[in-house]
This record gives sequence, C-alpha cells and structure tokens, in this order.
Amino acid sequence: MKLERLPSHPLPQAPSIPAKAHAFTVHGVQVRDDYAWLKAENWKDVLKDPDTLDSAIRTCLEQENAYAKEALSGTEAFQERLVAEMRARIKEDDSSVPEPDGPFAYFTRYREGGQHPLVCRRPRDGGDEAVLLDCDREAESHAFFDLGGADHSPSHRLMAWGADIKGSEYYTIRVRDLETGDELADEVPHSSGGVVWLGDSSGFYYVELDENHRPVRVKRHLLGTAATEDETIYEEKDPGFFVKLGVTQSDAFVLIEVSDHETSEVWMIDRADPTGTPRLIEPRTRELQYDVEHHGDRLIILTNADGAEDFKIMTAPVDAPARANWRDLVPYRPGVMILFVVALSRYLLRLEREDAKPRIVLREIATGREETIAFDEDTYSLGVDPGYEFDTDVFRYRYSSLKTPSEVIDYNLRTGTRTLRKRQEVPSGHNSDDYVTHRLFATAPDGERVPVSIVHRREVALDGSAPLLLYGYGSYGMSMSAGFRTNILSLVDRGFVYAIAHIRGGTEKGWRWYLDGKREKKPNTFTDFIACGEALVEAGYTSRGRIVAHGGSAGGMLMGAVANLAPDLFAGIVAEVPFVDVLNTMLDAELPLTPPEWPEWGNPGADEKAFRTILSYSPYDNVKIQAYPAILALGGLTDPRVTYWEPAKWVARLRATMSGGGPILLKLNMEAGHGGAAGRFDRLEEVALAYTFAIKSIDGF
Repeated sequence: MKLERLPSHPLPQAPSIPAKAHAFTVHGVQVRDDYAWLKAENWKDVLKDPDTLDSAIRTCLEQENAYAKEALSGTEAFQERLVAEMRARIKEDDSSVPEPDGPFAYFTRYREGGQHPLVCRRPRDGGDEAVLLDCDREAESHAFFDLGGADHSPSHRLMAWGADIKGSEYYTIRVRDLETGDELADEVPHSSGGVVWLGDSSGFYYVELDENHRPVRVKRHLLGTAATEDETIYEEKDPGFFVKLGVTQSDAFVLIEVSDHETSEVWMIDRADPTGTPRLIEPRTRELQYDVEHHGDRLIILTNADGAEDFKIMTAPVDAPARANWRDLVPYRPGVMILFVVALSRYLLRLEREDAKPRIVLREIATGREETIAFDEDTYSLGVDPGYEFDTDVFRYRYSSLKTPSEVIDYNLRTGTRTLRKRQEVPSGHNSDDYVTHRLFATAPDGERVPVSIVHRREVALDGSAPLLLYGYGSYGMSMSAGFRTNILSLVDRGFVYAIAHIRGGTEKGWRWYLDGKREKKPNTFTDFIACGEALVEAGYTSRGRIVAHGGSAGGMLMGAVANLAPDLFAGIVAEVPFVDVLNTMLDAELPLTPPEWPEWGNPGADEKAFRTILSYSPYDNVKIQAYPAILALGGLTDPRVTYWEPAKWVARLRATMSGGGPILLKLNMEAGHGGAAGRFDRLEEVALAYTFAIKSIDGF
C-alpha cells in the first residue's frame, strides 16, 4: 500500500520570535528563560477576554499562524478531502440511547449538518420528542460555544445548563422552564458548568471558580435569587485541592469531592434537606483516596486504604462513616485495579482492569454471587453507564475495539439477557475484517513490559516499510482506551499503522504503573515511549525515522521530552496543547493548575530534588543543539490548563537552538482553549491539519 505524496515546495522563512535576556536562580541554579516575555502580564484578563492580549505578543502568534499555513500550502485540497472523509464516517443525525428517569427518557442528538448537540426527552414508554436545549441555536452568535452541563430537575420541570463562550472554561449557568421553554431570570457566572439539584427542585448546588480559575467553592443557589446572594456551603482553603460535585446513584446524598492527584476527602449532604450542611466522611490523610456510593444504611467506599494499592471496596454505616468503621466487602487483589463502582438497589457493579484489559463484575448484594463480562479481543475498550435510576435490574455498558465500532448494550441483571441498543454507524462504510489488531509488549530499559495496542489494514506488509503513528499520554493515572476511533482510519486506510503506547504514568497495569511514572520517576514515561517505538521497529511494523509521535496536554510534554531524547526515531511529532514549560509552570503558584499539580510533578520551589528532576526533563529547558524531526505544536489562546505561551516559547527556543531538521510549526487557535474547536465538524479541520502534517513528515518537507 503506497502512501500518497503531497505537494512540496521550498519552505518560507520561519518567523524569529525575539529573545529578551531573562534569568532567575532557584536552589543556587541559574535558569535562563529568554522567551518569558511571551507570557502576558494580564494573562488572567486574556482568559476572559482574548482582545486584551498585548499587541506585540499577538503579532508574534499571528505570524506563527501565517507561517504554519504557508508551510503547508498546497495541501489545502487534501485537508478538505480528509475532513470530508472523516465527516462521512459520522452519522450526522446521530443520537444517544435514551436514558430513562421517572416519566421521561433523556437523550442527546444532532441534526444533519449540526455542530452542537440538541438535549431532548420523550415520554418513557414512547411518544413525541421534545427539544429541551438547541445548542446549535445557542451557539449562533458566538465564535466558540461549549456546553458544560444540562441537568434536569427532580421535578422534570426545569433544566440548569452551563455554557462557555470563550474557551476559557468559565461557564455561566442558566435555568430553563421545560414547559414553556423560557429562561428564568437566574444566571450564575464563573462556574464549572454542571449542577446538582436540591431534592425539591427549589435550587441547586454548583462549584464556583476563583480568580485563579480554580474550582474551590460549593454554593447553593435558590431559584429567584441573585447569584450574589448564593450561600457558600463549602470552601477549600488549600490551593492544591480542587472541588467537584457528585450525587449517589440512590439520589439520597449530594457529594462534595475534594482532591489532588493522590489524596481525597468527601463530604455528603442530605439531598432532601434544602438547608442541609455537609458532613465529613473521613478527613484527608496524605495519599489516602476514596470515593463514595450509597446503599440503604451503608456507604460503599472504593479506596486504597490499608495499602490496597489497586483499590478495594469497603462499607461503613451511614450514621458512622469514619474510617475506623470501614469494613472490607471486595478485598484488595494486587494487579487487579478497581476503576469504578456503582450501587443499584439489588446489585453492585464494578469496572476493573488487569494487565491492561478491562472487565465488568456484577455482584448480587443479597447473596454475594458474582459474574463477569469480558471479551476475547487482544485490545478493546469497555465502559459502564449507570444511568439515572437506582431501583432497576438493567444497566448499560459500551464496548468497542480499535477495529470494532462501539456497541451500547443493556444487560438485565435478573435474567442475564443482553439487548443491543445501538451499534455505531459508519455511513461511508466499515468492514472490521479489513483490519487487524495486535497487542505487543515492549521492554523498557529497566525490564518492564510496556503494552502497545496496534491496528492496521490486513494487507499492510510488516516489513518495516509502513509509516506509523504512535500515540501516548502517560500521566495522572489516566489509561488510554483501545476503543474505536473513526478519524484514524484516514491514516490507516493510507497504509499507516496506528499504535497506542500504554506507558507508565497511566494505570493500564495498575496503580504501581502510575507511581512508576510520576515525580522522580517521570523519566520512565519517556523511556517507555521510546522503547515502544523501538519495539515496533524491531517487530517490522515500521522503521526508524518513519514514526510520527502524537500526544496532547501532558502527552504534549511527552512529545517534547522524546524529541529531545531520541529525535532520530521520529519523522515528525504532533504536540497538541503541549505542557512543555514544566519548570516555569510548576514554579508559578498563581497559575490555575500549579498547586494541585505538585503531587504529580513535585514542587520545584520548595523541594530541590524535585527542582533538579524537573529541570532534567522539562522539554523547553532541555532543547539541544541537534537536528530535530518536523514538529507541529497546536495550542489555544484562552487555554487555562496549558497556557498559550508554553508552545510559543518552546517553538521559539527550538528554532533558535536546533542545528537542523524541522520545520517547527505553531498553530494557535485564537478563539478556543484546551479542547480546541468546540464544534464537532470544526474539530475535524484540526485533525486534518495534524494528519496532513504527519504525512508530510513521512514524505519529508
């Protein structure tokens, strides 16, 4: 299978972002940061209003966008073809399977050609659809629109919905009367987007973001009152901890969940009490994590207590929930990580993973009888959707693999009957038999076996001639699903092998896998990824210099690190919203995510060992005089997570330092944040750009 060649032309002169001498000293070490000026002094204002960006900085960013466009000129028609291909795989009028809740079943759908979802419901037993919120219409007057949440009230008469129109993840909550379609006067700004309603539908709880964009306060809003009058129910004083809201499956308790990346505590409020106050379950203890569910007079607690590294399930009395009263229900089994638990009226469901393969375990509460749902493919994705209801015998799960479109299945816990509710449609056609999936294990420098999930067309020759896109993340304990992705078919159908490196820093092989890829062990993440690339070469899937690496956010940091460590392994690197200025970001306690990130990376200001570790790998600080592969960095101006100046500074230093290779391109979305374009078709343009760059990298610019 031959990769099509794209138009080629001499590259234009790259912009030169001026360096302005700047240095600082930490723990006796001088650090140079000559592009620090790209960080706007008023960056907090820029998040809320991009028009406030300093004109000199804006000029540099616009010049970068123009250069990236010119470097890929001649490929516009090809990018349009990619967008058309990817769009043709999307069922444009797709809809979710309705979720029953009381008299109604709620779902989302899209209209043909629509960018944004419609939130809908119909009578539970069938009947006419009602459109509760038309996000296409709400987005009409905005360059960016993202729905943060749409939560119907227990009375089913109202819906609170939150929208972000800047890409900065500040959501404004409004309330809609579902009988008339009118908006109430209530308007709550600066929220995280979702709500939990009071049991009597008289108001709701929400999380407010502070001036540093951190979710720190839980407030109670009563309908008909001004947001300025909202009562603060909980406020987190430690800037290293974030706050979110939840609700037990039983609907009995609102949960205030407070955590960083390794410690948590939970408070609960009686949902039936409109004046309720939070009750602490167990005070935070460093590295103790727990999540809470409810069943009758007991709490169901998923926790790593007592050295249960991969978590176990315990119970405690609702009236005496402290840790002293926790008792084992599902004991800890090393290497079997329990990811999620939900309690229904008669059943306990848990999602667990062993050796990078997930399974669902169903437990009958009255008898303790268990059964397991698992699949035979080498690589697959499995998820649980508990729905809205508690007293039910039916739960829903989702299954897919790298070659198998997603299936939504309702499982009757009483009868064991499985009902296929939906199979993902690929309108342009898809035959799973045309593709092959594999699981390969790479050997890391310290001997660890790193899983790699692989898909390619059946006819691809495994003789080293195929180009390969290698995706990686490896942070925060997040595992990378080996689920179906329609977009990658635009590369796979052109002869690419697609692979996911399940590197340390994730939890594919349990919590230890995460611990071995954080703080002082972070370099394992990078060497694992390189080992995966080398193993794919050795197995004949590709050759050295025919790999395009791809990662975003913390995975973008991975991209920067491997570019410094093994540049000749890669033909190109796509780094989306890349967290590459690790040292400077972790030294700046005012940035939104910095204090909560210290448990993940270390606090370089307070801890010299952490400083030296981060300095040793921070991509921006380790750019070398060497040839680099072609690099495409993608960012967003209003991104509160990976701020726009990180990729800009990295690109500037790369160009000023490298001895050859490239090109180095920066494409910054001036109207979006961390997630890029919000519209489902607009996002395809960004994917097409990245894939075009990948093919050009293989061809050679």
